[in-house]
Amino acid sequence: MTVQMSSDTETAPTSASNDDGGVTIQLDGKTAQVPLRDGETILEAARRAGMTPPFSCEAGNCGTCMAKLTSGTATMRVNDALDDDEVEEGYVLTCQGTPDGPVVVDYDC
Repeated sequence: MTVQMSSDTETAPTSASNDDGGVTIQLDGKTAQVPLRDGETILEAARRAGMTPPFSCEAGNCGTCMAKLTSGTATMRVNDALDDDEVEEGYVLTCQGTPDGPVVVDYDC
């Protein structure tokens, strides 16, 4: 996998696909899906889906909100918590990650 970097953003790529579109969130053994909203972070989408994902700083500094993209890509506005290897493996800070299209995010892995 490759990581696309541009100025202050990082893109975490993955290999699977989400044919249904939207944001699919897996958390605590449950799955929810919500439509994409422009500019909305994955964390915000998870909350809108009625889930209670882990988070703390909401600034991209602590890593508490880290989850793995199992499908699709997301661009992180800020990443001061994940190293390059974690991003290459598909991990994203959900408080900073905005989906580039349909995504599946797994908080449980």
